[in-house]
Amino acid sequence: MKSVVLALGLAATAISGSAMADLDLAKKSGCLACHSVEKKIVGPAWGDVGKKYAGDAGARAKLIAKVKSGGKGVWGPAPMPPYSPRVSDANIEKLVDFVLSLGK
Repeated sequence: MKSVVLALGLAATAISGSAMADLDLAKKSGCLACHSVEKKIVGPAWGDVGKKYAGDAGARAKLIAKVKSGGKGVWGPAPMPPYSPRVSDANIEKLVDFVLSLGK
């Protein structure tokens, strides 16, 4: 997990145990190839996504659908590939909940 923290440029003391588990899941799911918490890589920084959708009651459902089916155009021209069925629905929900928690 230390490699996940280093890849994201975050101090280990600043990340809770559950967030570390979420980051580990993101790494195993291939998310960190295009995303990080704090900076844009290919896709947007998850902190920016969390802030954009803060207070949006429909955000969770929208983002779950986006991760499952893929899409493009919201954050730029780079497409996001679909992650379902490669990543389980339960894990996609965990990842989306983690990203949304970053906007609080």
